[in-house]
Amino acid sequence: MLDEFEAWLLRERSTQEGTAAAYADTFRLLLTYAQQATGIAPSALTLADLDADLIGGFLQHLETERGNSAATRNARRAALRSFFSYASYRAPDAIATISQVLAIPAKRTKTTLVSFLTAAEAEALIAAPDTGTWLGRRDRLLLHLGIQTGLRVSELTSLHIDSIQIGPHSQLECIGKGRKQRVIPLQKNTVQLLNAWFGELPPVPDGPLFPTHAGTPLTRAAVGKLIARHTAAAVGRCSSLAEKNVTPHTLRHTCAMSLLHAGIDTASIALWLGHSNIQTTQIYLHADLELKRRTLERVPAVDERPPARYQASDALIAFLKNR
Repeated sequence: MLDEFEAWLLRERSTQEGTAAAYADTFRLLLTYAQQATGIAPSALTLADLDADLIGGFLQHLETERGNSAATRNARRAALRSFFSYASYRAPDAIATISQVLAIPAKRTKTTLVSFLTAAEAEALIAAPDTGTWLGRRDRLLLHLGIQTGLRVSELTSLHIDSIQIGPHSQLECIGKGRKQRVIPLQKNTVQLLNAWFGELPPVPDGPLFPTHAGTPLTRAAVGKLIARHTAAAVGRCSSLAEKNVTPHTLRHTCAMSLLHAGIDTASIALWLGHSNIQTTQIYLHADLELKRRTLERVPAVDERPPARYQASDALIAFLKNR
């Protein structure tokens, strides 16, 4: 049924490759856990075997054994809910088991401040790859483009050569969440790096912008690993990087914060990042300590504020008494 579910996602839901890959990761982890917990090979598992106890144990395993956050747990749960909702129409005989699985609640998550890089940290990270090698030049461009454009990692890895338009107004086109197309202008230094990189790629318009040596697109996992590797190397240039967990999404947050510091309003930043709801962009206002400091500087200190009530001078009071 998993094959049918995958085909349904792509055919009926027009699910993007990144989402489909995340779903596939979820089921790979689930089937591995199920085999360890039940001793039943994945090929022999039935819906009856995937009951609420096993699914609940799997979600708990993600947190306790794999160290996943509550947000990641909820994302895995959402993928499983999609499958079991689909299965409820195809396997009515297992509806009792399916209903119990669908009743598993999401876990409450804490709202944390977004992590982003300062200008010095971003510069050190971009400079970390060894540009004397092909891989180093590729990685430098990927880091630079990620910070300048704020693309999601799935959007970065899905870029093709013809996604870039070089001219008087150079720009990048991408398809984001919900199959929304957006266009992002490119800075001059970004265009220079792209032009140099195009000379090292096969002249295939639909070829990946960030290929492996085999010519296939980089995976999300590969991008995460290369960012971690270059972050470790960049600590020597900027020691504050040692205190940060830099992920592909950190590059996106860094772009948003640089736009905010440049005075760009949150509505425009939401369009730039492809947020469907402007409220999503408000997280950057809460994370911007520098903006809070500038706001505080405009507010008079408590002892500098005028008194709450008007107090007449002694001379005025004496004058009024003599009237």
